[in-house]
Amino acid sequence: MKKILFFIFLLLIPFFSFQINVSASTKSREEYEKTGHVIWEVNTKEKLVAITFDDGPHPFFTPQILDILAKYDAKATFFVAGNKVIRFPELLKREVKEGHEIANHTYHHIYGNITSAKLSSELEETDKIIKKSVGLKPTLYRPVGGFYNDLIINTALKNGKDVVLWSWGQDSRDWANPPASQIYNNITKGVKPGNIILFHDWHGSEYTQTSQTVIVLDNILGFLYDRGYKCVTVSELLYQSTQIIPDSFEIYPTKRENFRIRSQMHIKEK
Repeated sequence: MKKILFFIFLLLIPFFSFQINVSASTKSREEYEKTGHVIWEVNTKEKLVAITFDDGPHPFFTPQILDILAKYDAKATFFVAGNKVIRFPELLKREVKEGHEIANHTYHHIYGNITSAKLSSELEETDKIIKKSVGLKPTLYRPVGGFYNDLIINTALKNGKDVVLWSWGQDSRDWANPPASQIYNNITKGVKPGNIILFHDWHGSEYTQTSQTVIVLDNILGFLYDRGYKCVTVSELLYQSTQIIPDSFEIYPTKRENFRIRSQMHIKEK
């Protein structure tokens, strides 16, 4: 009897292995993009780019970044970590007040594989903290490290999130703390309309005083604006390319003027 059960178990191993692989499989970028809920960039001829920052807010760097953005009237999307927001909620309020977009980057910033239940918990906890801080619940989410598969994508969608990555070739790699000149070259050499550009406003610890991102950001924005580019939030970039309001504004479809009015309402309500 034991031999029979062992033989049956051996036959079932491939079946269970197949099920595990399917649940965490990864489709091609094209397949995910067809869903309309996973975005690397948008197709537009207008000179628009979306500047994004991950992992903050940081008590020293984020205020400097906001000052630089204001200098160019540039808007950005901040993919914030819940465990940073709970410590520095006033910075989140400033981001919203100055017209920037807040998006979810999980609570604990866990790299690599994660269960669906844990990811849902991370997203929900961060949503609650953001809602408590600024009265908004984000519908955009960026996976930590840009790691994605079916499980992560499907869990995000079930939690009402669109998944935002970044344009290939527009990763500043500032997390590795390269020279400012290298970050500048990484971004400027191939930027195109519709790109989503990746930076980080959290570097090191909360006591870290030097950020190559802060050092080079002014020059990058100057480069973009000298060439006629406008820096907008991810939601604005999506709207400009589709003429449809993103879910985060809870009205669809609508006219461009209504989008501007709704954006102003979000800021004034805070």
